[in-house]
Amino acid sequence: MITITLNETVTASNDLDAEALRARMREAGTLLVNLMSSPGSGKTTLLSRIIRELPELRIGVMEADIESDVDARRIEALGAAAIQVHTSGMCHMDAGMTAAAWEAMEAKDRDLIFLENVGNLICPAEYDTGAAKNIMLLSVPEGDDKPLKYPLMFQKSDALVITKTDALPFFNFDLEACAERVHRLNPLIRIFPVSAKTGEGMEALEQWITGELQAFKHNDIQI
Repeated sequence: MITITLNETVTASNDLDAEALRARMREAGTLLVNLMSSPGSGKTTLLSRIIRELPELRIGVMEADIESDVDARRIEALGAAAIQVHTSGMCHMDAGMTAAAWEAMEAKDRDLIFLENVGNLICPAEYDTGAAKNIMLLSVPEGDDKPLKYPLMFQKSDALVITKTDALPFFNFDLEACAERVHRLNPLIRIFPVSAKTGEGMEALEQWITGELQAFKHNDIQI
């Protein structure tokens, strides 16, 4: 497993870097999906299930954390390509950092790469990583009021995955109220309530991901 440490952004012109990376990804035929959430929302657990249930896809994962390589090791154990990125205190990935990770990963033969961004609901939404699609995760224990507190994250995402739905009986989480708040911020966002533990809702999410991948391969995806 490769681990790289990125201490600062590669360039100051992040928007230009993001567009350049998207062009390179399109040329390589690799769909880059940026996953954003607070810590503990279940990103790695969700990715693990997706990797197991979509074995026909060549999947890679960039694990961005301040320290540790525990998540990358979990992904590698499933047979997927993984690279651990240490941000050394930085609370987000940007396009330059993502491009550096992609090059170090040598993953140009991947169908699909997930960037598991640093866990928080503020910084990752402010920086374009060069991903073709952004997915936000919100876990049931976090509460249904997060769209009111962190609107930018929901506005920037193409899909919202509400995780840990198996815990709904134990928490005061209103799915309908949450969906209404989210759609008020972003009418086009897709919402997928799932439990990666039980598998509930995973089929719909995986169909959406594979559909987006096919559209991307046929140059029919809006980025």
